[in-house]
Amino acid sequence: MNSAPPKATARSWVGLAVLVLPLLLITIDGTVLIMALPEISTEMSPSGTEQLWMIDTYSLVLAGLLVAMSSIGERFGRRRNLLAGAFLFAVASVIGALATEPWMLIAARALLGVGGAIMMPSTLSLARNMFLDRQERRYAMAVWAAMASVGAAAGPIVGGWIIETFNWQAAFLMNIPVMLLLLVLGPLLLPESKNPDLDRIDLPSVALSLVGLVGVAFSIKTLTGGKDPLIGLLAAAVGVLAIALFVRRQLRLTTPLMEVRLFKVPYFRGAVVTDLLAILAMAGALLALTQHLQLVLGLSPLQTALWLMPQAVLAAAAAFVAAALVKRFLPAYVITGGLLITAAGFGLTFLLSPTSPPVQIAATLALVSLGAGMALALSNDIIMSSVKPERAGQAAAISETAYELGATLGTATLGGLLVSWYSRSVESGIDGVALDPGLAERASSTIAEALLVAAEVGGGTGAAIAAAARDAFSQAVTVTGAAGAGVMVMVAVWALSTLRGAAANLDLAEDHEHELR
Repeated sequence: MNSAPPKATARSWVGLAVLVLPLLLITIDGTVLIMALPEISTEMSPSGTEQLWMIDTYSLVLAGLLVAMSSIGERFGRRRNLLAGAFLFAVASVIGALATEPWMLIAARALLGVGGAIMMPSTLSLARNMFLDRQERRYAMAVWAAMASVGAAAGPIVGGWIIETFNWQAAFLMNIPVMLLLLVLGPLLLPESKNPDLDRIDLPSVALSLVGLVGVAFSIKTLTGGKDPLIGLLAAAVGVLAIALFVRRQLRLTTPLMEVRLFKVPYFRGAVVTDLLAILAMAGALLALTQHLQLVLGLSPLQTALWLMPQAVLAAAAAFVAAALVKRFLPAYVITGGLLITAAGFGLTFLLSPTSPPVQIAATLALVSLGAGMALALSNDIIMSSVKPERAGQAAAISETAYELGATLGTATLGGLLVSWYSRSVESGIDGVALDPGLAERASSTIAEALLVAAEVGGGTGAAIAAAARDAFSQAVTVTGAAGAGVMVMVAVWALSTLRGAAANLDLAEDHEHELR
């Protein structure tokens, strides 16, 4: 007869609070620079391509290195990995704050991505090993998921506040005191853990995972951006080939970099896909509706940040709502309900117009964050409960890679749909306006560019261009919302069918460990 797992101590719960601090910053840093771009552009005059790399480099490097860095932590110590990542994150933040040229800022963002990739899997795998009791682990996973959701939602909020209160350099400097705190408290509160069954690092696997994940993420961004389709297709081919070779190699290694057999566990597979697509929805909604607040309604970054506050609060609360509901209902039902709430939030975009009040957009984002946050909290719990503690790092890396790819896919697919629909709509909207072809092309590229053209032209013509752009963007948000709602309904069906057997009171790792052999 198996004895009950030990309960967590007070030190464990304080240690969890220390663990979620770097997680919060890692997720915030993914979006915090968006609102700083106008000020950075004025100061450094980067090209359009350089601006994109300032934003994208961080998530590309982070997604590409998660698997490799998790494997290093599994072998050499998860706490040691976390602290090394914190030191690198602090150094990269100093470099970013001191940057005077676009290439320096891009390099700092890449280094931040490396530091984040070292830390992020350790935050989740250490939490899994610190909380062995099933119920306590569920609340620990709820805290972790809440901070991940809050970080993703709070990036633009923090960015808007920092830009208006201080300057763009403060977006980097805010990381340093938190990393120093982690370096001091981590050794005191966090237990070291690693997988004793693993030995050396397989360097070809590291290379293949990096090429595969970066290749796929880069191809998505390139193809949906509508530029250089040949480069996008080539990156996709290289990425898919590298991933195929990576999987083939892992199945042959005695101690693989990633245990791909985890995907044989039905609940694990179902939860990872649910995770990825819930994040896709949150990222896509945040991109579209944040721009609507700023560019259509004309709110300042700080005003926009204040209207985004409700969704950040609900993103944090959602995980605890899910943890409470799962005491009475099966996880699959709570996850499905959360995804349908997200779909309903997207449905509110059908009522959107250029004159819609900010409260309507805040309500839409709040529903999306509440539903997706509920789904993420329990899908993460299922992912980590599907494996034994020694496999926690592997599961964490896969979960967080799904998170990063979901954010990339959301920005690329729903964001790509938003941009393309806007371009088509605004072209028809300004057909009757006497406008130079060059200016018309600029106006149809983005709503921000259209508003600049309207200001340059001025008068009645400028007002007509601005009105057409705002109307076209509202239509594009509605279409994007319809697509998001459709995706969430399909994911809800997927979650219900794949996760129904995951009972709330069972330790799933014991049930499915035989499937990994």
